[in-house]
Amino acid sequence: MQSVAESLARLRAIAESPVVARLATAFANAGHELSLVGGPVRDALLDRPVHDLDFTTDARPDDILRLVAPVSDAHWDIGRDFGTIGCRFGDATVEITTYRADSYDGETRKPSVEFGDSLDGDLLRRDFTINALALRVPQIVLVDPAGGVDDLIAGVLRTPIAAAISFGDDPLRMMRAARFAAQLGFAVDGEARRAIAAQRETLGIVSAERIRDEFVKLLSAAAPRPGLEVLVSTGLAEEFLPELPALKLEIDAEHRHKDVYEHSLTVLDQAIGYEHSRHPGSAPDVVLRLAALLHDIGKPATRSLEPGGAVSFYNHDLVGARLARRRLKALRFDNDTIESVGSLIELHLRFFGYADTEWTDAAVRRYVRDAGDELERLHILTRSDVTTRNKRKADLLGFAYDDLETRIAELKEQEELDAIRPDLDGVQVMALLGLAPGPEVGKAMRFLMELRLDAGPLGEQEAARRLREWWANPL
Repeated sequence: MQSVAESLARLRAIAESPVVARLATAFANAGHELSLVGGPVRDALLDRPVHDLDFTTDARPDDILRLVAPVSDAHWDIGRDFGTIGCRFGDATVEITTYRADSYDGETRKPSVEFGDSLDGDLLRRDFTINALALRVPQIVLVDPAGGVDDLIAGVLRTPIAAAISFGDDPLRMMRAARFAAQLGFAVDGEARRAIAAQRETLGIVSAERIRDEFVKLLSAAAPRPGLEVLVSTGLAEEFLPELPALKLEIDAEHRHKDVYEHSLTVLDQAIGYEHSRHPGSAPDVVLRLAALLHDIGKPATRSLEPGGAVSFYNHDLVGARLARRRLKALRFDNDTIESVGSLIELHLRFFGYADTEWTDAAVRRYVRDAGDELERLHILTRSDVTTRNKRKADLLGFAYDDLETRIAELKEQEELDAIRPDLDGVQVMALLGLAPGPEVGKAMRFLMELRLDAGPLGEQEAARRLREWWANPL
């Protein structure tokens, strides 16, 4: 955290910025309170980038709308039922919310909205003390009723009121504890941890979409591991992603194997490293991160203990892909994400063995064809899956994958590998073989595709000759 003087200077600069000053003047002239609140204040004190501006006020939604309409470039009231009015000033998006005191009733998945009457009351209903901070404007007064600044300095996540009550008011706050642990690298305090462990089942009243969104924010952090460890150690992961803690397989004296849970976290760490090195400055790749975290979730169901202490996980790639698709569907992920993650998990073992047995060009083509649009992610996932401490083995696998990527690049230059298709289309096949549309045309096209993968591009004349030969002498 920056020095006190630097923090105050940054808060003053935000308060005196044109957008904030314009709003502060409008509300003050109307006799209403206005405060910058939550994340922007926290991030300014932590010297983190401040993006969206969130305000709270004693004004009711209709009054907010009346005050922002003449001074903003655009405004909307889509959040009016929750006390929130949005507006835009140039490129800046602002949300202003009436003081609130909403809570769950313990049965429904949506909070009942109740408006509050004081800034302190609004702040004390928030999730953590580090978010229960406000900057009154235009006075430029920092309001901290729960000791949030001290917790920022200590790097601690603590609830403003008793953790059991806070999480009872909104169980999603338990997910936020893990998310902020990942985003900020803060520790969740003991009371909050105990409350999460005791109340984890109440997460069931929260919609799958809200849980998914918090989980995605956690995974999008620069270092998600601390947040994932909170989810698993408190038991919260059992409530929405039980496949993750299930990776903590028991290891007995005879049957020893890699710690699959720790391995999966390491694969995720390494995948993020590759992601940053290959695409610096790009947005977090959630699909890649999900695949890295979940790539081995098929192992618990496929573990087989064999004589002599050996352990096998036969078909864990296929089983894991099925489990991942089912879990992501339950969490309401979009179909593209579900299929991409499932495909990556299905394919994550395909490369291993390349270092021992050199692939033919046909095998390389099939690898590219099967990966499709996920080839780049598959490259990263496969490299990240090497977590052995045996340097020689790790180097051999790394060199082998370097070689594979080189061969793929060379074949792409020669053969338009990104768009592998037969040398003849369906119309040409029907004309050559005298066929009408139907199953026989499909068989012929599959033959031509296999021919293309095995032999590379042959040209229309040679492909036609081989098609006629196959048609005359089917196996």
